[in-house]
Amino acid sequence: MNAGAPPRRRIAVGGFLHESHSFAPRPTGWAEFVQPGGFPGLCHGAALVAAVRAASVPIAGAIATAEAAGVDLVPLAWAVANPAGPVQDEAFERIAALLGAGLSAALEAGPLDGVYLDLHGAALAESFPDAEGELLRRVRAIVGAAVPVAISLDPHANLTEAMVRLADVAVPFRTYPHVDMKAAGARAMALLLARITRGAAWARAFRPLDFWIPLGSQCTLMAPMAEVMAERSRLAAAPGVAELAWCFGFPYADFPGCVPAVAAWAETAAQAAAAAEALAGFIAGREARFLQETLPAGQAVAEAIRIAGSAGTGAGPVVLADTQDNPGGGGHGDTTGLLAELVRQQAEGAVVCLINDADSARACHAAGVGAQVALSLGGKSDGMGFACTATVERLTDGRFTLTGPMGAGNPADLGPSALIAIGDVRVIVVSRKMQALDQAILRHFGIEPAACPILALKSSVHFRADFGPVARQVIVAIAPGPVVADPATLNFRHVRAEVRRRPRATA
Repeated sequence: MNAGAPPRRRIAVGGFLHESHSFAPRPTGWAEFVQPGGFPGLCHGAALVAAVRAASVPIAGAIATAEAAGVDLVPLAWAVANPAGPVQDEAFERIAALLGAGLSAALEAGPLDGVYLDLHGAALAESFPDAEGELLRRVRAIVGAAVPVAISLDPHANLTEAMVRLADVAVPFRTYPHVDMKAAGARAMALLLARITRGAAWARAFRPLDFWIPLGSQCTLMAPMAEVMAERSRLAAAPGVAELAWCFGFPYADFPGCVPAVAAWAETAAQAAAAAEALAGFIAGREARFLQETLPAGQAVAEAIRIAGSAGTGAGPVVLADTQDNPGGGGHGDTTGLLAELVRQQAEGAVVCLINDADSARACHAAGVGAQVALSLGGKSDGMGFACTATVERLTDGRFTLTGPMGAGNPADLGPSALIAIGDVRVIVVSRKMQALDQAILRHFGIEPAACPILALKSSVHFRADFGPVARQVIVAIAPGPVVADPATLNFRHVRAEVRRRPRATA
């Protein structure tokens, strides 16, 4: 080190990401973090940086920013699991213990200048409904109040007062589909470095809203959310504002903090309050425009067949979004209502991506390519399997690399997988769930998505990033599944009474 040069900053990095659906058919255990579909598996210590560096995850952006600034990184632990039921206590405690032990060891080696955590913001553990708030409480108990802590968040976070109070700054992604995950991590790290340099905390303001926004209406590619994000950018540029965080909420989490929310960090309390109140008011004024348009599965399939039949060759697929069985929202990826309609209506050339059913995949591998096999396909989560005789067209190990805007570079491991044909309809059958958000899934099975007349995708919005540019039209289909398009139909017990569970039709 040169004489007189400032000491290198020492920052601990880690993460815990889960989106928890209180009514999903299966809980989330330790194994789901060890081997998630479409993401690096649980890692800790020295292996963390190498495991996440090339992945499309926020911590990769944070690490790159820190390294460019000459920071000495202290890797803790990082874990992600696909959305499902609440996190089991064993998994939460083990991951929290890894993070806590890493922080303790880091402090034994010397002072920390800051902590960056890659969080989702919508996790519920069995004993801790605000799992991120609890995790931040434990981090603060270890590092103390004076060490700056920055977090990045998925915008589906149910941002709570505890998160805002315990973090020096929180940076949610700006996009849904989430194509700026690395950018959000990079910004959170840059703000952490700025917070360390300034030596004092920013003032903060927290403004929860009083109505839920359906998942499909949260898409930032379309109005009204596109307009909200533009206004957020304008307000965030006001003098003194360090960060204006807008979290859309995840309206399937049964706890009092389940609500969209705005938070601001600024030089003064007045600046923070002004920014937060202005954005919250702008959103509230567009409440009625957040109502979502959908079609029942039978009508959706009939419309897709009509549109595909009127299209010329190469016009692109009609995309049917099987939103209520979205693995990215807590679905198991195995309901068969939309598949049954496609088969019943003889949707020629349609491809279903995907059905999560390890038993059926195993049977296809045992039968071999070209064989006909009798299956009770899917339905493991709801008892509604689809009885069929299928022809096995292709078998794979389910391992490939994602290429789309959201997941480029992320490893996919869907386990033993098969492409089968049921009459005019082909189905991708996998052993491990994953949202259908990347064209690489279909190409792994030798299918070119743009050449398909109809694609049925297990997704709500994320598919739009990679499939939107090739789609002739998108139809949101309503078939049975736990990620209901209208969460107000679920039996919530803990959500605050004053929160409207669907947008009002009129302001």
